Amino acid sequence: MKFIVHEEGQLREVEVAVREVIIAGMTGRDVNAVQKHLDELAELGVAPPSTVPIYYRVSASMLTQDQRIEVVGPDSSGEVEAVLIGTPEGMLVAVGSDHTDRKVEASSIAISKQMCPKPISVDVWRYEDVVDGWDDIQLVSDQINDGEWKPYQRGTLGKVRKAEDLIGGFFSGLSELPAGVVMYTGTIETLVEIGGADQFSMALVDPKNGRTLSHVYDAAILPNVE
Repeated sequence: MKFIVHEEGQLREVEVAVREVIIAGMTGRDVNAVQKHLDELAELGVAPPSTVPIYYRVSASMLTQDQRIEVVGPDSSGEVEAVLIGTPEGMLVAVGSDHTDRKVEASSIAISKQMCPKPISVDVWRYEDVVDGWDDIQLVSDQINDGEWKPYQRGTLGKVRKAEDLIGGFFSGLSELPAGVVMYTGTIETLVEIGGADQFSMALVDPKNGRTLSHVYDAAILPNVE
């Protein structure tokens, strides 16, 4: 998979042989905020996870930079996340969406994760360039239905566990991802009820360096034939 690295005002293409994708869930630093998210999921009939945080695995083939994904039925939705990408030259940071089937999530979170493609941006930053201001990076997402844009998520990475903690929780003793490993680091609460949209817009906004990573994708619904 090819990415465009933004560094020191220059653009450079890098290719990463992605071999493993990890979805970190329930990653909030604030225990009360985590409980709020669990309560949101409970309203959808989703049982609590066995551990907090929890790590799900999905096929590397589910990772996509396309601006259109296809899902079965109307019950899936996206959520904005910072995504870490391990490379031989150090970690990269992208913006991504852990698009998930909410109906299936009620019976199996792991299966619901695997059912939907995982959008990720083409443009990336080097982690070392943004780590000093990591907590202040803004997570922003919007939903678009019938041409109308509505705010969906607003918050900062300060609400999410630090990258090194999440990495160390999965790879004991490591503070950086091995090359070829991608980790979605978790999301924040929604401003409105969790639900799908015709289009999903997501961004990481770095106020310290005055730059943004963004990606927009359509979610085409395939019929759920019985």
